Amino acid sequence: MQLEALQKLVVDALEEIKAQDIKIMDVRGVASFTDLMVVASGTSTRHVKAIADKVVEKASQTGNKPLGVEGEREAEWVLVDLNDIIVHVMLPQTRDFYNLEKLWSLRERTNVSHGASG
Repeated sequence: MQLEALQKLVVDALEEIKAQDIKIMDVRGVASFTDLMVVASGTSTRHVKAIADKVVEKASQTGNKPLGVEGEREAEWVLVDLNDIIVHVMLPQTRDFYNLEKLWSLRERTNVSHGASG
């Protein structure tokens, strides 16, 4: 699947389950392990897990089975590795603490904002 199509699939899955404050960062040329990072927030640990599960479900339906999923048990930060795209779904306080957007801000590409964050 082409990167743009996978990105659309990920964003559609996030929007479908009401993920908040979706950010897409282009890290090509900065990181060797992926092309894009997507960060989104959930309102509770249950919501964070449900968001990550939806991304996994939608990706798997198109033959893009994740290389790995981490953090599902605690669900404060769930990482879904789709190889070309890594999806981080976090509680707002976890997201504020780790501040991945600032860490990777050199290559921020797209903002998709939905609902109030935090």
